[in-house]
Amino acid sequence: MFIAMNRFQVIPGEEEAFEQVWLSRDSFLAGVPGFVEFHMLRGPAADDHVLYSSHTVWLSRGDFENWTRSEAFRAAHRGAGDHKPLYLAPPRFEGFDVIQTVTPS
Repeated sequence: MFIAMNRFQVIPGEEEAFEQVWLSRDSFLAGVPGFVEFHMLRGPAADDHVLYSSHTVWLSRGDFENWTRSEAFRAAHRGAGDHKPLYLAPPRFEGFDVIQTVTPS
């Protein structure tokens, strides 16, 4: 499996607007080959930002890479820059190959 994450440093006071962008958009992920699940995470607050992370699980790195070249990806990200600045810098991407999974017995 492969986990794709983007970290967002959201400007204090813009948390509600940022969350609304994500909660109201169509991700176009349903039905994409290899897609397992998506999570938007709210993390700790610092003096200059609140940390958020998108967390997408894929069956393989190849499935994720195929999605990034797909029409579904383009549709999901269309208009992404149309909102007033909500974060300090562009999102920071991190990709991880899963080496261990532990589930309840």
